This record gives sequence, C-alpha cells and structure tokens, in this order.
Amino acid sequence: MSRGDRATVTGNLSSSMRDNYGEYGVAEYYKKVGSTYRNPHYPGIRLCIFAWLSKWWSNESLDITSRMDNTNHVLLFDMACGIGEITLAFYEWLSACKLAHATTSTEKPGPSSRKYQPYIIPIGPDFPAPLIIAADPFTSAAYQDRTSLPCASLSFNDIAEGELPPFVSNLSKIKPRAPAHPQSLQDQIEEHNNTERDRDEDPLDLPDKNEALARQEPCTSVEMVVCSFALHLVENPSALFALLCTLSCKARWLVVLAPHKKPEIKDGWGWEKWNVKEWKGANSMSSHNGEILFDRVHCRVYRSVNI
Repeated sequence: MSRGDRATVTGNLSSSMRDNYGEYGVAEYYKKVGSTYRNPHYPGIRLCIFAWLSKWWSNESLDITSRMDNTNHVLLFDMACGIGEITLAFYEWLSACKLAHATTSTEKPGPSSRKYQPYIIPIGPDFPAPLIIAADPFTSAAYQDRTSLPCASLSFNDIAEGELPPFVSNLSKIKPRAPAHPQSLQDQIEEHNNTERDRDEDPLDLPDKNEALARQEPCTSVEMVVCSFALHLVENPSALFALLCTLSCKARWLVVLAPHKKPEIKDGWGWEKWNVKEWKGANSMSSHNGEILFDRVHCRVYRSVNI
C-alpha cells in the first residue's frame, strides 16, 4: 500500500513514490521493497495517532467501559499496516499514558517528549485490554519483524468481501523488537514497561513467544479501523464503496491518515465525517473542520452509521 507520494529513504527504490508506482505498479513495487520499506512521515503519523487516541478515550471512555459487560477489550484493526507504524504508535501512546498515571505530577518530561505531552493523558487499570489485528498483502513479513505480531496477507478486496485477520494480539503483552524512532519518550516508556514485566512472571510477556501473544478467534467488535497512507490506492469508486460499506458494519470508527485529502468518502457509504475537535458530526462529508494535521500528515475520522 502507498505510504505517501514522496519518500527519501533507503529501500524505497526511487525518491518519488509516483515514479515507483509508474515504473513497477503498486503490487510489484511492494513485492520488491516490502521487507525494507520505511515511511519518512512517521513523526507526523505518530503525533496524529497520539492526538486522536487521547481525544477518543477522553470522550468515549465512559461509553466503552459501560459496554464492558459484554466485552473487556478494545480492538484496533491496522489495515494496510505497512511495517507497523500504527501498531507501534498505539503501543507508545498507551504506554506513555500508563506511565503518566504511574509517575508523580512533579516529574518533568524530557525535551523531545514535550510536543507529545498535550496528548498523553493518565490511564489507569480501567483501560480495556488493547487488542490488535493487522493486514497487508505486501509487507506482512516486515510487520511481523518490527512488532513481533502476526499479520494477515489480506488485500482490500478480501476485506471488502468480509474477511478479517484471524489472529488477535494483545498489545500490552508484547515488546517491539526495534523502536521506529528512538527518542527520550520511547526510552522512558521502555524503562517503565520493562519494570512492569519484571513484576509479572507470566510467560505471555516474553516478546519472542509469538504463538502465546496472539490467538485465533473471530472478530466480532472492532472499535476502530486505522488506514495509514494507503486508502487512496483504492481508485475505483465502486471498490472503495464496497470496502467502506463492509467496514461500517464491523467497526465503530474509521481513521484515515494521508499526506493529502484523498480519497473522497461520500454520503451513503456507511460513515459520518467526525469533527474531532468539537467531538460531534461534521456539517458535511467534505468539511475539514476538526481534522488533525501534523507535519503535513492529515488525519480524518469517520464514525459508522451502522453500529
């Protein structure tokens, strides 16, 4: 899946993603670079996810905990997951929020973590079990290598036909094998998480025990689908309609990250555009009010009208 129109990192063949797609085609390009692909937009992606998740939990936590009579987890679908940028950002956000809950208010953040502080909220043990499913037809091996979690090789067409990844992973039980962008915030998170793991002798905490970190079961309630730098590759409007309508019956939220304002999601496709800032439905599907924007990364949020 596309990770932006421009990329300037080793492993992406050309510095222009448009040139790559034009020369190789999308499928062939990612077959060539799937194991080495890197998204240079990760800092903006990370900030967008931190901002979105903090707004989501601040506004939806009471409703989510009230539904915990039926379920005690929140399930995120990392669709077209690449090398796991969204999974890692979710992990880092939750770990930072738990760290904020565990530490005293007198402790000061490091310089490189200050820009994240507005989006780090104290989260205690009431947070449901954070579960992840992931799919990408081209980069599943790279995702597994980076996160230690399983990834299904499902395409957009597979998902439109109703398929979802069969393996559900508990995010709190794993440790990423290689932080995407080591910073002092990441160092603080890792130190805290390592301390927590030392207190728990459950073998599920061992990061290399992939078979223990994930279980195969049907996905019945997806809290959010996040698609980063990929949804605009579904260029056929009928195919995009089929995909989004299917997802609207399976997930409560759709979060789309992109370096531009594509694709256009229309009324009648199962989703309502969401004003994240005011936490209410937007005036129209084309409204940009309340969108999140960091480092040229646009984050647009939609709420299902079918759940």
